[in-house]
Amino acid sequence: MSVSAVPACIGVSASSSSMSHSAAAEVSPRPVSEPFRLRRTFAIISHPDAGKTTLTERLLAAAGAIQSAGAVRGKAGQRSTRSDWMEMEQQRGISITSSVMTFDYDGLTLNLLDTPGHSDFSEDTYRTLTAVDAAIMVIDAAKGIEAQTLKLFEVCRLRDIPIITFINKVDREGIAPLELIDEIQDKLALDLTPVLWPIGMGVDFGGYIDLQEGRVVSPQGKEIAEFEQLEDLLDVPALADNPVFMTALETLEMAQAMLPKFDLDTFHQGHLSPVLFGSALKGVSVAELLRTLGDWGPEPRPQPALPAPIEPADKKVTGFVFKVQANMDANHRDRIAFVRLCSGKFERGMRLKNVRSGKDMAVSNPMFFFGNNRELAEEAVAGDIVGIPNHGTLSVGDTLTEGANINVTGIPNFAPEIIRRVRLTDHMKSKQMAKALTDLSEEGVTQVFRRMVGADWIVGVVGQLQLEVLSARVAKEYGVPISFESIGFEVARWVESDDADELKRFITAQKMNMAEDRTEAPVFLAQNAWWADRAKQDWPKIRFLTTKERH
Repeated sequence: MSVSAVPACIGVSASSSSMSHSAAAEVSPRPVSEPFRLRRTFAIISHPDAGKTTLTERLLAAAGAIQSAGAVRGKAGQRSTRSDWMEMEQQRGISITSSVMTFDYDGLTLNLLDTPGHSDFSEDTYRTLTAVDAAIMVIDAAKGIEAQTLKLFEVCRLRDIPIITFINKVDREGIAPLELIDEIQDKLALDLTPVLWPIGMGVDFGGYIDLQEGRVVSPQGKEIAEFEQLEDLLDVPALADNPVFMTALETLEMAQAMLPKFDLDTFHQGHLSPVLFGSALKGVSVAELLRTLGDWGPEPRPQPALPAPIEPADKKVTGFVFKVQANMDANHRDRIAFVRLCSGKFERGMRLKNVRSGKDMAVSNPMFFFGNNRELAEEAVAGDIVGIPNHGTLSVGDTLTEGANINVTGIPNFAPEIIRRVRLTDHMKSKQMAKALTDLSEEGVTQVFRRMVGADWIVGVVGQLQLEVLSARVAKEYGVPISFESIGFEVARWVESDDADELKRFITAQKMNMAEDRTEAPVFLAQNAWWADRAKQDWPKIRFLTTKERH
């Protein structure tokens, strides 16, 4: 693609929306001298069932990227979503793998990373969040802050990722707006500032007040009135005589009195979140959410790395693999590494060094994505997400450069919470099973361990649903039926020590409880947490790690 203009992405027509004429928010003309400044790379995070994937579809439709949005529904015949492209996702009505959609909006290139909301897939979500510069946090108006929302928010906070808050499902009965804001501020310690304010909720929902554009809008998107000051709306008889509207106006004035005004720098530092109320299913406030992201969303940010952070304006190309997806096209047994570009101007055909292996590779067929659809990427810049086909040479956490020995940091593996032995029902397919487990461990679907004594294959996952997905994918994509059984271990910890001899003594003494991960790093398996704590006490020079940096 030409980096001097917005790329023509799959199924996308550039949209010059009416949203772009914002008067309330002074937005400077978009610079074109450094194309990476025209990128907005963001994720959508939420608790399951808060409406995240439905919102994704609505955003794509609002930008003109698709003709109509498909909600996530379990009923047969419901048109499937673009972001939930995997068969299991469409059958179960949940997101179980991150997907990437690149599209154009108002002179910008947007890279949207749709992440799994289910806690069993939190590792995939965490790694995806290392590749974004902003996040949209979706909250169910009836439920407020839920467990997974809180967990994902904390991940964003670790990286100071700016967050736009979208309170969804206001067309249903829910918690009052002021109470929701109090709860969010209290539980997340995050300042909020209203951008869109709802007029009633549930059966009384009558539209919203758009503070950025200075207008009142009906649920169908029709402009009812304009204003410079909120008091001007008292002169509109149809509004002044409406008790639901007057209550909304009163609560909005209270919110403005107690909440800080919007400040772009504070937002970009991750301390202040603009909040919008809407309904993803009905498409209410979605266009304004897109406008907020385009006008206020951050351009590509520096990426944490050793020996120094990577600046997006650096001329040399750097990028890192945050996700590997096997068999997106089952007919071709493909394997795609998703690379977030951190700096430089990438061009198809250039050679990049995999810092982990020290080997150069020619990137001949890089791709842009729209769900599971793809097109050839001729050029890309910092902030872009590029797919690189490979046959096992790239893994999650790998850093690619034009030759420099730089390692992107902050992409961990987490100690599994469920440990199972893999049982192969057809022993003639042991090689296929080995390949399947290796591929899917590199993809991040599971962690795979081999016992130091014996030939058992062991998998470690965060949640039970991961085991179901693993079994289904190995059967469908590799033709290998597998099952799982308990092995008597509940805890796994990576072990390391500054004293190499002490580490050898520990491994020798615990040989029956030791395994190796896919990188041959030693892993201690314990029957339960008590035995793990006992090992810590008995071996004070050994570090027992619950997370391990991927390189």
